Amino acid sequence: MIYTVTFNPAIDYVISTGSLKAGSVNRAESESIYFGGKGINVSAVLAELGVRSRALGFTAGFTGEAIEKGVAAMGVDADFIRLSKGNSRINVKLRADEETEINGQGPDIDSEALEALFAKLDSLGNGDTLILAGSIPKSLPADIYERILARLAGRGIRTAVDATGNLLLNVLKYRPFLIKPNDHELGELFRAVTVTGDDIIKYASELQKMGAENVLVSMADRGALLLDGNGAVHRCGACKGTLKNSVGAGDSMLAGFIAGIEEGSCTYALKLGTACGGATAFSEGLARRSLIDELMKQL
Repeated sequence: MIYTVTFNPAIDYVISTGSLKAGSVNRAESESIYFGGKGINVSAVLAELGVRSRALGFTAGFTGEAIEKGVAAMGVDADFIRLSKGNSRINVKLRADEETEINGQGPDIDSEALEALFAKLDSLGNGDTLILAGSIPKSLPADIYERILARLAGRGIRTAVDATGNLLLNVLKYRPFLIKPNDHELGELFRAVTVTGDDIIKYASELQKMGAENVLVSMADRGALLLDGNGAVHRCGACKGTLKNSVGAGDSMLAGFIAGIEEGSCTYALKLGTACGGATAFSEGLARRSLIDELMKQL
């Protein structure tokens, strides 16, 4: 079974306007609501691919109830922990001349709720996959990813981590099966202003030496690169289409790769991941199977 963890799920309220004038009343030309968070996005795309997963995380208040219903409507098996106080966050995304985001904070997660999550994770065993994706709320300890991977170490659980900075670096000692930085995040890890193709291989190799088994790097219109556990480099070009949405493309790539590796080789997994990422980038919401299949033919 594949499990995803979303510590801070959200309702994304997307508003499009022709232009945005600060200090004035602006009228929406269109508006949409999406239910997500990085782990939920991964589970939703897995469901679109026909791969079952279970979404873990925390919800609170009336917005949390809406998230639970919305995630269930995606066909995702959700097992969220309900918090007694606060409300799950709402992220407002304004699409006008420029794209502007205002992200909510979300509820506090207390120690009792965190122990409830640990109890669910303790049920994982040999052959299961756990995906940890995204940032963590301020109410959680900064080493929460480390604590989870340490708790599950030695149990035959395949782990994938999509995070940035020290949140990613500090888990490498637990030898995650997969990490997925993008090229900009890779440069930030090594304090590099620009990152060329050769740099990506060099830095991915350094992360592998630090403990990562497979390093998947998304590179926007330059495609994607995978350094696999045997040290082989796999490349995949970018899909062709009109960019409509940057939210969730990386999560979709991660979902496609995990689904692909369940079925076949690293090369196939990289191709499926690239198609899923492109399908989200070329859609208003998350990737749909019909577009994923169409983009697979491009690749």
